[in-house]
Amino acid sequence: MGVLFPHLFSPLQIGRVTVRNRILSSGHDTVLVRDGSVTEDLIAYHEARAAGGTGLIVLQVSAVHESARYTTHVLMATNDDCVPAYARLARAVHRHGAKVFGQLFHPGREILESRDGSAPVAWAPSATPNERFHVMPRAMTDAEIREVLDGYGQAARRLHEAGLDGAEVVASHGYLPAQFLNPKVNVRTDGWGGDGQGRLRFLREALRSVRRQAGPDFVVGLRISGDEFSHDGLNTGLVLETVAELDAEGLLDYVSVCAGSSASLSGAEHIAPPMFRPAGYTAPLAAQVRAVVGVPVMVAGRINQPQEAEQIIAGGQADACAMTRALICDPELPVKAEQDRTEEIRACIGCNQACIGHFQQGHPISCIQHPETGRERRFGTLPLLTRRKKVLVVGGGPAGLKAAAVAAARGHEVELHEADRRVGGQVLLAQLLPGRAEFGGAITNLEGEARRAGVRVVVGSRVDAQAVTAAAPDAVILATGARPRRPELELMDDPVVLDAWAVIRGSEVPRGRIVVADWRGDWIGLGVALHLAARGRKVTLCVTGFAAGEHLQQYVRAAMLAQAARARIDIVPHVRIHGADSDTVYLQHTLTEEPVLVDGAAAVVLAQGHEPVVDLEPVATGLPADRVFAVGDCVSPRTVEEAVLEGLTVAAGL
Repeated sequence: MGVLFPHLFSPLQIGRVTVRNRILSSGHDTVLVRDGSVTEDLIAYHEARAAGGTGLIVLQVSAVHESARYTTHVLMATNDDCVPAYARLARAVHRHGAKVFGQLFHPGREILESRDGSAPVAWAPSATPNERFHVMPRAMTDAEIREVLDGYGQAARRLHEAGLDGAEVVASHGYLPAQFLNPKVNVRTDGWGGDGQGRLRFLREALRSVRRQAGPDFVVGLRISGDEFSHDGLNTGLVLETVAELDAEGLLDYVSVCAGSSASLSGAEHIAPPMFRPAGYTAPLAAQVRAVVGVPVMVAGRINQPQEAEQIIAGGQADACAMTRALICDPELPVKAEQDRTEEIRACIGCNQACIGHFQQGHPISCIQHPETGRERRFGTLPLLTRRKKVLVVGGGPAGLKAAAVAAARGHEVELHEADRRVGGQVLLAQLLPGRAEFGGAITNLEGEARRAGVRVVVGSRVDAQAVTAAAPDAVILATGARPRRPELELMDDPVVLDAWAVIRGSEVPRGRIVVADWRGDWIGLGVALHLAARGRKVTLCVTGFAAGEHLQQYVRAAMLAQAARARIDIVPHVRIHGADSDTVYLQHTLTEEPVLVDGAAAVVLAQGHEPVVDLEPVATGLPADRVFAVGDCVSPRTVEEAVLEGLTVAAGL
């Protein structure tokens, strides 16, 4: 077993700890924390990944001081009361042969929220503001610095007492230790700044505090951005000098390399890089770090498949790979890869919607393809069948495929009918837009799940009420999706008006300026605008909201807006479409109600949302209510996330 990936499935020695393979789940916020404490939901989440074969699990950040409470759902390791809950988590992970490290954390000026909604006071080395959150911190006093440094050691001691195997000091993404290192942020002239050694002092003393208070058996690592990719961030040269010096002093058992900075929008994109970034793009940064230290080096950054990780490790760029979002999407990825079952792996598509997107909205972590993630205690073990049923699923989009897969996996006899020649629904359109080809992987994964579970999939089959009656199913799941919505418009002189679906599918679009009228503010309007610009059209994107793509996860939105800026797409916010003639599009400002005109328009493309397809709703009136279910866009047009979750929920209850 594991013959395909011999390097990935070889053990790794980190300090005094042996990790069974080179796959790790790096630290990431789950919003499964309550009142600063480990919860049973958090334990179940990490236990699922340990059971799936992950070698090392690094927990989300544990705050080392009360001033480090950067969200309302951060873990707090600031008093001894936290030890029993951490211990339960450690035992759960260890039961499955995995190791578990913590993260020791202070955000400095990177504060997101407070407990009561008022603006908190952020601590930093100097009163240097950040760009992303618009926080002006206060400069820490010498006493406050020493208090926080002691907090690193005290927190490490508590994690060690709880039975964790190690911890890493988080100096990545522009957080407090990185702020001390950065000459553009740390402008102190005392012993905590002034020159390179002064700026390094905070991080050096934090590591010494951890080693002194946690003891020699505890693994101590460092997480750091190999490059913050920000206008005022740490660059690779300074990072290499830092890790080389700390390693030479014997302070490190490993280095975990990532990229980016929380302080700017451009830098933050690298915290959870969207699908526009190539796989494993941070590996060269890790290779540079590995060349100057003598301890193991881990790397994170869009490593979604075992073959990518194997190549990075075999090539000597890193000793282990963080496959965090890949494990969110498929907790069993390691065991599948080790057993050479790679075709069963549910590949992450880098959409960011339900993982970091949920975190940024204050919701527990999940995955649009695998909504069981974050809901392990509810869906981790599906209920046993009381009676095998004949289930008819109508519609082969994400909702129908998930419902069919789960129902069949539970033992039901399932038949799925799709009217088109391929299953996939709107995902087949999304994958055609610039930079979103990976999105189609969601259907590849869901269709694979359904077929492996024994679902009979019939394409090119349009089901009507008569067909439902003839099939005589015990349960019908309607997943008939949605169609483009076309609002009432005042049209004169026969203007060219197209819907976004037609444009994505390749309909002819005239030369000249194209106006995209975007109601929703999601991937469709912005994606179609980029698609048209790539085809050589001048584009004006008119959105009803305050920004294009406002309903996209912010790193995805930032990447797409950067592309739009480079493509010279004009964006007009706060407007709704009213009508058009042969060369003018008439809009109305949503705040002032005043007219807004776009002259010289050759065509209008409508991205005005969707309306549900309810053609089969009459079926519901002819069958008992407990035999007909609707899921996905035919209930209400939303996103893949809701469709897949509803498919799971309905099938789990059959």
